[in-house]
Amino acid sequence: MNSRINKQVEVRALGLMDYQAAWDEQERLFSTIVSQKLLNRTCPADEQQLTPNYLLFCEHPPVYTLGTSGHAENLLVDETRLATELGATFFKIRRGGDITFHGPGQLVGYPILDLDNFFTDIHRYMRLLEESIILTLAEYGLDAGRIDGLTGVWLDYGMGANPRPRKICAMGVKASRWVTMHGFALNVNTDLGYFNHIVPCGITDKAVTSLAAELGHDVSLDEVANHVQRHLAALFEMELIEGRAGVPVDARS
Repeated sequence: MNSRINKQVEVRALGLMDYQAAWDEQERLFSTIVSQKLLNRTCPADEQQLTPNYLLFCEHPPVYTLGTSGHAENLLVDETRLATELGATFFKIRRGGDITFHGPGQLVGYPILDLDNFFTDIHRYMRLLEESIILTLAEYGLDAGRIDGLTGVWLDYGMGANPRPRKICAMGVKASRWVTMHGFALNVNTDLGYFNHIVPCGITDKAVTSLAAELGHDVSLDEVANHVQRHLAALFEMELIEGRAGVPVDARS
């Protein structure tokens, strides 16, 4: 546990951003936090500095990413066809989970948090990320939830007579020294055709959907991001700060 607790989280809206650039930014912020934590260990408690926290929102050009526990065969096309026909790229990355797709119309959230400022429990962290999405989807009249043994957020997740589970939000995180990176990808207005070229998250018997597909119309990504950050703030007891200017984000909006 940190001697000095910082519940402020700087929110950065990065817009449409190349996946590699976003990954580099995550790594930079992650390293900054870890370095400060290590430095604090060498200082008396009253000289230690607060460790920062960040919440990045962005979209990516079409890209497929494969986590460390994933299987390359879940990418159903070769990388040459991926680039020439689909205009997509491919990355193997250090996060949990299997293969997924990121693209325009999808809200990607990267919390770069020092969990020593909140709680040191990865299971709880994942469940609260999921809960923020579940509460956001409820704002649009959608009943979303979890499926035992699987991460992410689903529609038709129950055990009714004719369940048709559809994944609407994928999650994959990395944590080291209780600092997190990577995060969640919520399909808002995403072109779902891209998922036909993978076995999403390595799951063969369930479908993928989006907010737009369920509602029958596109939805503002900014509006969805505002809902997500409001629920994250409440669940984690964060104080959201906008960008580098240090302007508090109104969690009631």
